[in-house]
Amino acid sequence: MYIAVIGTGYVGLVTGACFAEFGVSVTCVDNDAKKINNLKEHRIPFYEPGLEDVVKRNALQGRLNFTTDLAGAVKKALVIFVAVGTPPAEDGSADLSYIDAVAKEIAANIDEYKVIVTKSTVPVGTGKRVRKIVKENLKTAVDFDVVSNPEFLREGAAIDDFMRPNRVVIGSDTEKAAAIMKDLYRPLYLLETPFILTNVETAELIKYAANAFLAVKISFINEMSALCEKVGGDVNVVARGMGLDGRIGSKFLHAGPGFGGSCFPKDTRALVKIAAENEVPLGIVNAAVAANERQLQRSLDKIRQALTPLKGRTLAVLGLSFKPNTDDIREAPAVAIIQALREEGAAIRAYDPIAMGNAKEALSDISYCKDAYDACDGADGVVIVTEWNQFRNLHLQRVLTTLKQPYFFDLRNIYDPQKMREAGFRYFSVGR
Repeated sequence: MYIAVIGTGYVGLVTGACFAEFGVSVTCVDNDAKKINNLKEHRIPFYEPGLEDVVKRNALQGRLNFTTDLAGAVKKALVIFVAVGTPPAEDGSADLSYIDAVAKEIAANIDEYKVIVTKSTVPVGTGKRVRKIVKENLKTAVDFDVVSNPEFLREGAAIDDFMRPNRVVIGSDTEKAAAIMKDLYRPLYLLETPFILTNVETAELIKYAANAFLAVKISFINEMSALCEKVGGDVNVVARGMGLDGRIGSKFLHAGPGFGGSCFPKDTRALVKIAAENEVPLGIVNAAVAANERQLQRSLDKIRQALTPLKGRTLAVLGLSFKPNTDDIREAPAVAIIQALREEGAAIRAYDPIAMGNAKEALSDISYCKDAYDACDGADGVVIVTEWNQFRNLHLQRVLTTLKQPYFFDLRNIYDPQKMREAGFRYFSVGR
């Protein structure tokens, strides 16, 4: 089977490379010639563990190709995955202009039956929208189907998530398209992967519902952390006590500075917008969004209260990406925290193992350091924002002697409060 993947961003490139790993012939398409030339030389435009090896192996074996020629890729493929960006518009809704443009191009270049698959995260009704655009722009009468096949890839673990998913969702209104999609995912049947076969609208909603629920879990435990600080509780123990209940589960019950990244902030706002357009109030999701904003401010307040005034202070910030094992800084708590600290006159010395290249575009007025200890050199305090493994076992006495003042803000609860205070730090964590 031949497939085309339009868009070589995070979702598109992972999807194309992993299908090639399954033995499918894949052509990845992008209108960015520089990106395509880099991919032909096996240079990946973002950091994702293991992806470079998968791309290189399948490209060398001829199963994975890269091109700017959308027409040629579409004509050759039976299944066309649309994996272009759906950035947030000013009102919080998803901007579908890239989806619309691709749908028109596909329509202009199909002359036989195709399955058009929305892989991007799109609002309910996008499948119908794509069908209408394609139908109105066909040059010749030809049959086609539109399918929703949402992705559930975690940045930092995307290869494993694709190869060993906990479910595959296929939204189709015809048995023919559903059968083609099941055949494409046939290797996963050997792993007894659950398949959810439903209509297009339900599949579109599953993705938003899943992300919104996880965001709610994060916001819930963050609100519990604020209560723990008031009453003398330990949010880590509260989370463990909750998570051992099989009905709740332990994942996403980790207090911190709030959720960020390319999905949760964007998708929760988009879901709220979809619901409002359909006159359905989503009070819980709205509350999760508001709680996330409050949590970021609580993190900043810890620093402000300890180091007032901030003007003239220097802070070491460890971790810039929104989570470990990625260079993605989109809506990363670290970026918002640094911007707020800079506005109040603090100087920043930052270090991240991977994300500093991306961060320099958003944060040009801070110092970038060679490692965590370099960042701490002469600082009034250190702030851990992203829980990279290398920050979990710092040489604490070296940190203490390097800092000008012993303030340690552990926004990911990596260290033991008692041991940190015994070591001589003025230690602050979340909900403990």
